[in-house]
Amino acid sequence: MRLINIGFGNMVSAGRLIAIVSPESAPIKRTVQEARDRGVLIDATYGRRTRAVLIMDSDHVVLSALQPETVAGRLGGRDPSPEEEEAL
Repeated sequence: MRLINIGFGNMVSAGRLIAIVSPESAPIKRTVQEARDRGVLIDATYGRRTRAVLIMDSDHVVLSALQPETVAGRLGGRDPSPEEEEAL
């Protein structure tokens, strides 16, 4: 099982990840609210602004303070640049 760091030492399973999306659109905001109502929302932002929403195959929704591009880069095995790390 391969784990991806989604910020602040939090990890998700790469094999269970379906999508990494930006939280800006109305459909994604609705998805986040529905997940919160169902009790399947995992907030890994530590109080920071949500910059990426991760959709898992278990129907869980995970919020991350990292940019979607940063999470995708970590999924691909690329280390984040110092500028991406400072975005936190």
